[in-house]
Amino acid sequence: MSDSAAPVPTTATHDLPTLTAEERQRYARHLSLPGVGLDGQRRLKAARVLIVGAGGLGSPAALYLAAAGVGTIGLVDNDAVDVTNLQRQVLHGTSDVGRPKLDSARDRLHDLNPHVQVITHAAWLTSANAMSIVADYDIVLDGTDNFATRYLVNDACVLLGKPNVHGSIYQFDGQASVFAAANGPCYRCLYPEPPPPGMVKNCAEGGVFGVLPGMIGTIQAVETLKLITGLGATLAGRLLMIDALTMEMRTVELGRDPECPACGTRTITHLIDYDGFCGTPSLNASVRAVEEITPIALAARLARGDDLTLIDVREPHEAALDGIARARLVPLGALSAALGSLDPTRDVVVFCRSGTRSADAARQLAAAGFSRVQSLAGGMLRWADETH
Repeated sequence: MSDSAAPVPTTATHDLPTLTAEERQRYARHLSLPGVGLDGQRRLKAARVLIVGAGGLGSPAALYLAAAGVGTIGLVDNDAVDVTNLQRQVLHGTSDVGRPKLDSARDRLHDLNPHVQVITHAAWLTSANAMSIVADYDIVLDGTDNFATRYLVNDACVLLGKPNVHGSIYQFDGQASVFAAANGPCYRCLYPEPPPPGMVKNCAEGGVFGVLPGMIGTIQAVETLKLITGLGATLAGRLLMIDALTMEMRTVELGRDPECPACGTRTITHLIDYDGFCGTPSLNASVRAVEEITPIALAARLARGDDLTLIDVREPHEAALDGIARARLVPLGALSAALGSLDPTRDVVVFCRSGTRSADAARQLAAAGFSRVQSLAGGMLRWADETH
């Protein structure tokens, strides 16, 4: 059943921060709103919310939480703004392309509401840092796009007793819920096991309807504000599913699984290797564990006419936009099936948009016996900058 909202404990009412005259004016529509009022706005000011990911989901969530007056917003991300982000990641603008997302997000949120403290964590969330980061916040809003980090966020929230405001998107479909709330289910109750590696494409491979993360991220912001103020009934114990093409929405009831190793039997007592659990390479290791070639070096080899196999592991719609002459298109998900048509004795260079998928491809090839394989450093983004 859904949670009849009670405020997430932050501090005693008599210890809540006061509002300045400017804040009273700024939040006037909240102060006159039944159920929020002065005490609710003071709770918002006292609250500390961690947003994991400053991308499609994190963007609208961060904007609305800052506008609402959430006093402290933490952001975890370690990526730079890319032009392909701008179709949906509304925290960032054209002038921010190439900047760290955290810098862009911090500037935008401070411009929107200078009363909000923005704390940036320039790192990927990992088993090594999650507990110390999450411990400093009241609520975690999960804006991630990969299963390993979702399980990591879930387990850290369960272990620390923090509500996990979940959102996920794929193409035209979105989901939202509140996990790890008092007496409610956690993410593992809904998904005990991750899908097989490669079964679910990421946004770069499968695409995403640009406004969909705005819908889901805003719902996450609504749930977060309800948790802070105690308004209404949250999505704890329910999963909201949205089909943007038909504009159909439905909710299904979720119960806590008594056999869940996280919130049921409590056999998970510490964070694990989530990349190993999900069968995926880590964000950091996937780039470092392979030999790379720079765009300038590759261009020189191609100009000399060196004998090498060049493989584009992007999706067809990406390859239609740009490419490198002589490259063979083999999307990452089809690479294992194509191994038999490739010569493991040749020099092989794989590339993608930014270098992440090509690093994964290089690891697959190396594991299959390809001894002379390299990944194009920075992918087509760096290639366009350095060779044109």
